[in-house]
Amino acid sequence: MRIVGIDASGPVASCAVLIDGEVVQLIAMNQGLTHSETIMPALDACMSAAGLRCDQVDCFVSVAGPGSTGVRIGVCAVKGLAHAWNKPCARIDALEALAMNYQGFDGIACPILDARRGQVYCAAFDMKDGLPVRVLEDAAIDLTEFLGKLPGDRRLVFLGDGLRVHAAKIREILPKALIAPANLRQLRADAACLLAEAHPEEWMEARKLTPIYLRLPQAERERNQRLAANAQK
Repeated sequence: MRIVGIDASGPVASCAVLIDGEVVQLIAMNQGLTHSETIMPALDACMSAAGLRCDQVDCFVSVAGPGSTGVRIGVCAVKGLAHAWNKPCARIDALEALAMNYQGFDGIACPILDARRGQVYCAAFDMKDGLPVRVLEDAAIDLTEFLGKLPGDRRLVFLGDGLRVHAAKIREILPKALIAPANLRQLRADAACLLAEAHPEEWMEARKLTPIYLRLPQAERERNQRLAANAQK
């Protein structure tokens, strides 16, 4: 099985090629450049190095969010490729893919992404049996509220780009919790490919691929605020 994955949902953009269960190529980029400029050249390099053509791909995979405005970049890229080559695609949750970094951990993986405005995109997954088993649904909430929802009788590990902002507060409130090191904090597209391979029953047509939003995109929020302000005049 040949699977190609793209993630542009957060600060680190990445792409990967999975062939018969093996990650044969992975490119991750965290140089602060716009994902729209980097992800397609990186994907071309990834597939070329793997000796793989688009017509040979069994499934194109997108990390569909939650995340930043880059979510649309990854979704649109995969949607276009899957449509052009008449291939199925897979829609992978960013938080579930992040939890894959702690596959086999005897506890709860707690991925957090910086949602700004004092909030985090968050969820929780039991990892002891391998693939993530959801404990808490995705949410966009205050960090303290999220920490209060977590089970108190299990080991906890936190990962994700939200640690840049919230690691100190987590240590203060939950001093026994583990904070992932830098090499295990970030989402990578190979994890998304593995999840897609594990759940082929969830593959879909390109037209059905949509982003995962836990709240309205910033542009829509700002538009609604302007409309509300004008209505009060």
